[in-house]
Amino acid sequence: MAPAQQEDVIGNYYNVILQLVKNAGKVLVEGFNNTKNVKTKSADYDLVTEYDRRIEEILIKQLSANFPGHKFIGEETMGAEKLTDAPTWIIDPIDGTTNFVHRDANCAISVAFAVNRRLEIGIVYSPVRDQMFTAQRGKGAFLNGKPIHVSNVTDIKKSLVGQEISLAQCNTIKEKLLKRLSAVVSKAHGVRSIGTCAMSLCYVALGAWDAYQVDYLWPWDYSAGALIVEEAGGVVLSTDGSPFDVMKQSILVTGTKQLAEDLIKTFKQADSS
Repeated sequence: MAPAQQEDVIGNYYNVILQLVKNAGKVLVEGFNNTKNVKTKSADYDLVTEYDRRIEEILIKQLSANFPGHKFIGEETMGAEKLTDAPTWIIDPIDGTTNFVHRDANCAISVAFAVNRRLEIGIVYSPVRDQMFTAQRGKGAFLNGKPIHVSNVTDIKKSLVGQEISLAQCNTIKEKLLKRLSAVVSKAHGVRSIGTCAMSLCYVALGAWDAYQVDYLWPWDYSAGALIVEEAGGVVLSTDGSPFDVMKQSILVTGTKQLAEDLIKTFKQADSS
């Protein structure tokens, strides 16, 4: 397929998913304001509601109707399938379900599209906050249709860094995560944790945060946000500094290369301490 044709095809996919996500946002708002049927999955802190499943089913059903043959990697219904060269939608129906359950507005629908293992579309929508973050490869990143860009902070002492502190509830990784947190707290201007990877990545894309790092999550948590950060001019890597891989369960994003390098060193020192 010629580049221009490929761009037209991706543009069509984008227009369709954008409208579907907007519609699904109404379901999230409905659930946010209502009583929920809450269940646990892998652990007491790993929650799911009927709204998570409902939104994912709606998106997969409608995308399948529009694009027969496309594959899906979804949190609630498809599991951790491998990413292949096939056109694939990566869906988190509600990123930040614990926030959603507690009526904390930091929750969002996250959808990415990849083909030939490369991310081409990223959408993170927080309908409660009325924030629609979007990106198409090569076309920049946007919040509610307005261009956004990462910060230019290079000094870790002046940086605001996001981490997923609540993951320390898992005993097998608790010590490692707390060592990393301690190392960053001792150097950075501040540390933030809001309980949603997708929105955290978007805050880096927006320039509100200067960096964000997390390991042990899944492709649906970070795929859309990773492309949004990249298109906002940011650096996207694995935590150890190697190239970012959607299936690697490790991501570090920053506004600048120098900040990324300093944080990589900081995490490596913490891991070896």
